[in-house]
Amino acid sequence: MSVVTRFAPSPTGELHLGSAYSASIAWKRARDANGRFQVRIEDIDSRRCRREYETAILEDLEWLGFAWDGEVRRQSEHFADYGKALDQLDRRGLIYPCFCSRSDIAASANAPHGPEGPLYPGTCRRLTVQERRDRIAAGREFCLRLDCEIAAKLVGRYDFVDETRGRFEGQPRLLGDCVVARKDTPASYHLAVTVDDHLQGVTLVTRGEDLLLSTHVHVLLQRLLGYETPLYAHHRLLLGPGGKRFAKRDKSFTIRSLRESGKSPGDVFRLFHETHSVRPIPTGRNVL
Repeated sequence: MSVVTRFAPSPTGELHLGSAYSASIAWKRARDANGRFQVRIEDIDSRRCRREYETAILEDLEWLGFAWDGEVRRQSEHFADYGKALDQLDRRGLIYPCFCSRSDIAASANAPHGPEGPLYPGTCRRLTVQERRDRIAAGREFCLRLDCEIAAKLVGRYDFVDETRGRFEGQPRLLGDCVVARKDTPASYHLAVTVDDHLQGVTLVTRGEDLLLSTHVHVLLQRLLGYETPLYAHHRLLLGPGGKRFAKRDKSFTIRSLRESGKSPGDVFRLFHETHSVRPIPTGRNVL
């Protein structure tokens, strides 16, 4: 099977050292296997994403030597693909409208605790069909959530493989009834990345270990939508000054600033190896 990887930045700022490190892993894995390295721009958040940042990111990737294969896929140009996936989930009774605000959820005394904090307590899951229709007709804003209880029953037991950690038993309830479409965008990160990886034929997902918890949801969605599950390789996260993760606000460690200071691509590659990494985070139950 041919190796197909991808690098999928959000154009909400310039490319920083940590993201460039992630791109380097995906690019190298594809090139070492004579496979394909693809670039995807995750720009469904129209309020924060900017085309000028996209242009800058692509220029930085070219400067680093990470040539990609095929055209760049922009999520904002493929809302219809996410709509088809939502329709498929809806026909099976797997999603429901949620009218709760973030403050409503934070104030709930019934919210169970998950690995990333309080989970959605399922308030709107218990609404009747007529109550949902009435609220929508009244103009109430809502997002769409995946009913993880129904999903868990439909899928049954499932697992996925991470190259460095082994096989994991999927936990469909790990992140609760996660959002699959938001009030202001037609798809959430979880849904869009699952659909995109399938349509782009990705066989190896390389990304930071901070997203390993999300993999439980992504594989669940793959099972529900009839997609193949790729191999995963969650890599270490780079730490900046003071032991903090690199962020787009750290201007001194963007690739653009490093370029302007006279650094070469080779200098950047050396920084990848000289920078400390984050300790492993909780990742769910390993079954091997």
